[in-house]
Amino acid sequence: MLEPLVIWGASGHALVVADIVRLGGKYEIAGLLDDVGLDRRGAEFAGSTVLGGREQLDALYDGGTNHLIVAIGDCEARLQLAELARSKGFHLATAIHPRAIIAGAVSIGAGSVIAAGAIINPGCRIGENVIVNTGATVDHECVIGDGVHIGPGAHLGGRVEVGRASWVGIGATVIHQVRIGAGTIIGAGAVVVSDIPDNVVAYGVPAKVVKGRNNG
Repeated sequence: MLEPLVIWGASGHALVVADIVRLGGKYEIAGLLDDVGLDRRGAEFAGSTVLGGREQLDALYDGGTNHLIVAIGDCEARLQLAELARSKGFHLATAIHPRAIIAGAVSIGAGSVIAAGAIINPGCRIGENVIVNTGATVDHECVIGDGVHIGPGAHLGGRVEVGRASWVGIGATVIHQVRIGAGTIIGAGAVVVSDIPDNVVAYGVPAKVVKGRNNG
């Protein structure tokens, strides 16, 4: 019998996550939560039903749905919602697409999503609530902090470090042994050849810091 799971999020990323969850064969999706489109309650989405917003958490838990995965693209919001769910007793589920390639010596934190075609090589440490999106590659001995999003088709060389809640955009390339700080956005198609600090936006070839971010 499959364990019930609720997906927090009901947009494009949630559509992908729902598919990965079903392919994994471990959980049955009990429904989705949407704090933005409150008028969507009862609507069909991703082969399931939008149950409402966060006000449904207690009833879901009391009814026996104790597993949850946050399917929201915003990195900091994903971490905050995961922490709220944990505070209410939920276990964070991990979703790994069966066509992802993950080496044996890789650790993946709770709540993380590894999409189709992703490759994670030996010695990597993937934090909690991370997204390694479609076709992204993470080479040997990388350290990926909690809440990071490695975008579709992005490529990280060996021993790269990406700080908490950073976003490496679609198609970006990061050479080996580079550190990307926390709360930073790397733009689509960027080529990162040197360290990037915390809380900035960087893009270009080679990538350069173009502005700071106010994450307060």
